[in-house]
Amino acid sequence: MLFLDVAATSAAVTATSGRKAKIELLADALRRLDPDELAAGSAYLAGELRQRQTGVGYASLRDLPAPAADATLTVGAVDAAIAEIAVVAGTGSQARRRQLLGALFGAATADEQRLLVALFGGELRQGAQAGLLADAIARAAEVPVTAVRRALLLSGDLKHVAVTALTRGAAALAEISLRVGTPLTPMLAQSATDVSAALLATGTPATVDVKLDGIRIQVHRSDDDVAVFTRSLDDITTRVPEVVAAVRALPVRDIVLDGEAMALDDRGRPRPFQETSSRAMTRGGGTAPSAGPALTPYFFDLLHLDGTDLLDEPGRVRWAALADALPAALLVGRRTVTSEEEGAAAFAEALAAGQEGVMIKAPEAPYDVGRRGSAWVKVKPRHTLDLVVLAVEWGHGRRRGWLSNLHLGARDPRTGGFVMLGKTFKGLTDELLRWQTERFKELAVDDNGWVVTVRPEQVVEIAFDGVQTSPRYPGGVALRFARVLRYRDDKPAAEADTIDMVKAIGMPAG
Repeated sequence: MLFLDVAATSAAVTATSGRKAKIELLADALRRLDPDELAAGSAYLAGELRQRQTGVGYASLRDLPAPAADATLTVGAVDAAIAEIAVVAGTGSQARRRQLLGALFGAATADEQRLLVALFGGELRQGAQAGLLADAIARAAEVPVTAVRRALLLSGDLKHVAVTALTRGAAALAEISLRVGTPLTPMLAQSATDVSAALLATGTPATVDVKLDGIRIQVHRSDDDVAVFTRSLDDITTRVPEVVAAVRALPVRDIVLDGEAMALDDRGRPRPFQETSSRAMTRGGGTAPSAGPALTPYFFDLLHLDGTDLLDEPGRVRWAALADALPAALLVGRRTVTSEEEGAAAFAEALAAGQEGVMIKAPEAPYDVGRRGSAWVKVKPRHTLDLVVLAVEWGHGRRRGWLSNLHLGARDPRTGGFVMLGKTFKGLTDELLRWQTERFKELAVDDNGWVVTVRPEQVVEIAFDGVQTSPRYPGGVALRFARVLRYRDDKPAAEADTIDMVKAIGMPAG
């Protein structure tokens, strides 16, 4: 298949607003891919490269050769060229990478160059998110969409699911299951404004977990091999040897655990989240543990134990098995409540211990991989949202030379883009200002001397006092008194809060 056909499909999907029409366009392109092109082609249609790291940054994409007049590149040829670029290393690597990149872009037409720039830059905004492409895979392969979605959530690999569905069908999809060592998309939680609202969603009796101020971890062990993954499925095993050691010491053969890890002070209380987060950061290619306090793991769910998958078991069964398999020191604080009063007491105790709040859970619910349902509901003591930074303004006065004022966006699930909600520079310490200046220089796609537009990748947790109507912004709403709590390096932009969640918070009283 010509790469130009992928570029044409991408452009058509971008220009199409209807979900069904997008799915049909994507499905038609998937049907036309050769079997050996499916992995790369499905990735391109999802706005991704098959190779996660290529060494190609924004600066490399500024001075490109003139486009080719005729389309000659195939999907396979583009994939092979990018694979060669991705493995360049050592002395002279920059020059060699530029040479290979120039050859690829020189063979591409103008439309193909536009798609390549978007893929390398992570800037393809065509509304073809993983969920939409899952529906297209089901349509193209003529298999149930539920089978595709479950396989995708269990494997965490859209490319593998596409190849399996389109070459081997529904029976092969059903064989995709939890594999120890392969991370799966974690179950997520809804938010509630208070304990009462959370219990209305879960019902009673309910299980209340302490919501730790740490990073989400998923730990896989097979015999002596241990792997640790973040909520975005990044492998951080070499960065958290203390977590590896704790799980390797358990008296089990195979296990998959869901939990959190955090840095503690001398009193056993959580240290600032940024200290915990820095230990898990994978940016920059480093693999050794960074300087900083050790992380202590705590686990709240058990997904697999010694050959038995527990995903579809009720929570009470999973949690009982977890308590049997792990020492109490590795378990998240947990209790059963039967009333709002008991839930409120658990919430108050969690806050007094310096934690974020509580997670209220329905004990009969299975582990709903990758889903955000009402079976798990988080309660924090204030309004907070995880938003995406869309642009940053250069500071002035004492902040001159630093990127300061953040432009904040909520995710729009209908378009795959982001809706701006306002700006803030509140809550930024000098340390955060230094950090974010370097970070947003890495993500910059344009700088007019005042505002630096960035790739929408960095998630930031924002506290605010309420939501108000605002004609200034496309979503019609803005946040009142927004301030930065922390950066979420553990969370991808695809999991940021949506504009619908913002509007559901409603207007402040009075």
